[in-house]
Amino acid sequence: MSDLSAYSLPPGPARCVLCVGAAVLDTLFRVRAMPSGQGKVLPYDMLQIAEGMASSAAFSVARLGGVASLWSAVGDDDIGERIIADLSESGIDTTGMVRAKGARSAVSTILVDDEGERLIVPFYDQRLHETVRPVTAADMDDIDAVLVDVRWPALALKTLLAARAAGKPAILDGDVSPDGIIEMLAPAASHIVFSQPAAERLAESLDLVEVVVLLKKKFPQAFISVTAGEKGSYWYDDADHVVRHLPAPVVKAVDTLAAGDIFHGAFALGVVEGMPIEETMRLSSMAAALKCQVFGGRIGAPDRATVLKALSHWHAEVTVVACR
Repeated sequence: MSDLSAYSLPPGPARCVLCVGAAVLDTLFRVRAMPSGQGKVLPYDMLQIAEGMASSAAFSVARLGGVASLWSAVGDDDIGERIIADLSESGIDTTGMVRAKGARSAVSTILVDDEGERLIVPFYDQRLHETVRPVTAADMDDIDAVLVDVRWPALALKTLLAARAAGKPAILDGDVSPDGIIEMLAPAASHIVFSQPAAERLAESLDLVEVVVLLKKKFPQAFISVTAGEKGSYWYDDADHVVRHLPAPVVKAVDTLAAGDIFHGAFALGVVEGMPIEETMRLSSMAAALKCQVFGGRIGAPDRATVLKALSHWHAEVTVVACR
């Protein structure tokens, strides 16, 4: 691929994506291999960083040249202050974040092995999301698109509906969640990018092509895509009524944590910049792949110049894998 003009920043002000959902203080431990039973595990590296699905996606938006705003909730504790400070210092607008009185901030412990796979033990205090702010048309005035995850469904739904009413992209990160959450959020979305586990669970099928078709029938108003890690990404082409597949870039994975979130942030920015869908999928896939080569969760999110350089050497073909 030599012509990268489709991936260039559009003229005018940088596009703004509002991300809604999780903000967590993660403690990452790097280990040689995942534990197989009880005992002591001795890591050889560690890092503490504020991230989470929406937070990491917002960081991806900022790294790729967009403006990222985050609505999330932390507790009224020292950890909450640290989360907000960390995300603010990373270039994310955190003025819309909530400090929930009496709640503990979300934390997680994560093991990352030498194959790049991870084991996550998260803790979310239910009191974080007891109060849901109103979402008005005025909130959408300076926003070009919204991207919500499944961790704060009440606020996510209000935000999706407000974006749709304002005629702006309303994007759902369709990850694994309690029963009924995706079914509640998806009808309000204009674009849904599912993780493979969530998509298979919802469609009750392990055939990814069939999964895409079934999900498109279930949510016909939305663009439907499924990300499947090293198997690449699949999406329903609404113009030609076919399922398309893009292989994943081949990389040596060091840490897959936040790769999906980086994909979602890049996807949202591509959509709001008016990038054609194939180029949006390529941008998102490469951003996620490059992140996987860096230990540290979201800090591996690449900037735009790095992604474009990698894209110039990537020649994967998009193929049609099914017709309706």
